[in-house]
Amino acid sequence: MRRLAADDLIVSCQQGDRDAFRELFEMHKDRVYLIALHFTGNESTASDIVQQVFLKLLRDIGKFHFQAEFTTWLYRIVANTCFDERRFWKRWVQYDSDAPEFDIVTTISPEANLANDEKIGEVMRAVNQLSPRLRMVVILKYVEELSYLEIGRILGCSMGTVASRLNRAHKALAERLSHLQSS
Repeated sequence: MRRLAADDLIVSCQQGDRDAFRELFEMHKDRVYLIALHFTGNESTASDIVQQVFLKLLRDIGKFHFQAEFTTWLYRIVANTCFDERRFWKRWVQYDSDAPEFDIVTTISPEANLANDEKIGEVMRAVNQLSPRLRMVVILKYVEELSYLEIGRILGCSMGTVASRLNRAHKALAERLSHLQSS
């Protein structure tokens, strides 16, 4: 199968080309999964989110009009799906012990010492305690390394709102992690 340029691939998807959609899926599934995994901390839930995102993408690809970067549009679907999933679990499975944990995950190298492992764990728990909107901004900024402009486009808010949310997240994290500065 020949590889299409990104814009041609999207146009082909909009025209119902299944091979083009499969290629689009292959190009983006890992990034979508990582965002969902970092947001939820649960592999099964992240996989469910990937399925939901690509079903929405298949349904709505015709609504993409190249007015923004495709990845910005896709990440907005991912963020909204993560928020929806969080609301679903919060509403319906509040008292179910089998409900997925929404923890940020990270890969820690085997060489890391115990003190460093504990600090990383504390930071990840502190990030997990942020509200979903603040947590998503932190993930998009520090995990996905996106700019304020890109994050604003994804979340449908201004760069000032992104900066404000990051500022609030930084302050909350600084307060929760102030004890680490003395170690």
